[in-house]
Amino acid sequence: MRTLQMTFDDDLVIELDQVVQESHTNRSAFTREALRMAIALYYQRKLIEKHRAGYLRHPVAPDEFSVWEDEQAWGDE
Repeated sequence: MRTLQMTFDDDLVIELDQVVQESHTNRSAFTREALRMAIALYYQRKLIEKHRAGYLRHPVAPDEFSVWEDEQAWGDE
């Protein structure tokens, strides 16, 4: 592991200390997990944007899925 020096606002440090105390962890472990989650969310948002851009370039045709309407079983029959 590497050591990084970071600067935080005082109010954020107060909140961080409350959370780590309640969750029985420490600042470093909590921050590592928070960064992992933030990075995962970043890549998820990029993928969503990529999909959105693809559908904007190639929109769904009005009849694209209608060929499956006769095959759908909704369980209410």
